[in-house]
Amino acid sequence: MLFISLIALIVSTEKITICGDTHGQYYDLLNIFKLNGLPSETNPYLFNGDFVDRGSFSVEVILTLFSFKLLYPDNFHLLRGNHETDNMNQMYGFEGEVKAKYTAQMFQLFSEVFQWLPLAQCINNKVLVMHGGLFSEDGVTLEDLRKIDRNRQPPDSGPMCDLLWSDPQPQNGRSISKRGVSCQFGPDVTERFLEQNKLDYVVRSHEVKADGYEVTHSGKCITVFSAPNYCDQMGNKGAYIHLRGSDLKPEFHQFTAVPHPNVKPMAYANTLMQLGMM
Repeated sequence: MLFISLIALIVSTEKITICGDTHGQYYDLLNIFKLNGLPSETNPYLFNGDFVDRGSFSVEVILTLFSFKLLYPDNFHLLRGNHETDNMNQMYGFEGEVKAKYTAQMFQLFSEVFQWLPLAQCINNKVLVMHGGLFSEDGVTLEDLRKIDRNRQPPDSGPMCDLLWSDPQPQNGRSISKRGVSCQFGPDVTERFLEQNKLDYVVRSHEVKADGYEVTHSGKCITVFSAPNYCDQMGNKGAYIHLRGSDLKPEFHQFTAVPHPNVKPMAYANTLMQLGMM
């Protein structure tokens, strides 16, 4: 199985909707479908990782997304985020939530499926989508990404790690990541990668943004984040992006948080992480 799959937008009027992190915010996910229409063969979606953890309705989110993937396997796309991993799920709530609502065996099944999620998606050979970002070293090609063995927990370094964990920075070059893993990459890094791989721009998620999205690196690096009022405390908007087959120029759509049942974020998280949220 290839790590990079191709979405072919053949008809110029076709569009695909790209959503960023949803992080267990099930009622905000339903609101996306209310605003933008349910997934279908004529209304394709790409969800760019971090479906679970933090929000306390992660089971509902992931089962909904998996159901649409089963219904529309060629028109509904899911990429792996850094939170579709065992160590994150143990700390930030998904493992505890699955065990509370189902069983430990059920969590192992989710873990197995997460390991098979693609790490990146290339749209019309022009736009590369991944959860985190670009790489700690120059010279990485799309063919290199296709060769990654993805059926595993991610390593602490290398291209698989970077796809899940890296972040853009405004200054040229690279720097140590504030996250303690992978790197931060500048506009020159983005430009070289795009030029080498004959791409127009990249779309990534991974970071909360006040407006739900952010355009950086002279329009070549776009962040989209789809969990509004993140963790019930950030006050940010959510956003999703439309890309149309005619020119793939991004169209941004913002939305605000909707009410949810009175279950606080991180309700199922590791005890130490819950204390950190107080």
